Amino acid sequence: MAADRQACVLDTSAILAYVQDEPGSARVGALLKEALNEHRKIFISFATMSEVYYIVCQKNGLAAARKLVVLLKELPVTIVHSNERITLAAGRIKATCRLSFADAFIAATALETKALLVHKDPEFEPLATSITLEALPYKSRSIN
Repeated sequence: MAADRQACVLDTSAILAYVQDEPGSARVGALLKEALNEHRKIFISFATMSEVYYIVCQKNGLAAARKLVVLLKELPVTIVHSNERITLAAGRIKATCRLSFADAFIAATALETKALLVHKDPEFEPLATSITLEALPYKSRSIN
């Protein structure tokens, strides 16, 4: 891996942007291409696997969710499972920030791997002093 290419963690929102061809998809695709060419290391948290699975299962059914898990396993990413350091870091993050339980583990994975966190989730912004963040285009919120 080239020294000037920082490792990254793809948040659930980044993975979904990629597979659903949302804004930010091209950036995630470029990162994955770098990983495929061994120019960048990419991680995803076990929590991302679970979130992607249940989100797609709820929206598109079990078969689509299973198919996406197969796709994720074929991508040039390393799935990071929890350990005591990640668990305690996630607990500290959850205690101090308004993040979901899964997002706390995703952020803790970025800390553990010293990686850039690529996301579409404004809730990560308070962590910018401790984690390097790259925000993909946020979804616009409709006003009713």
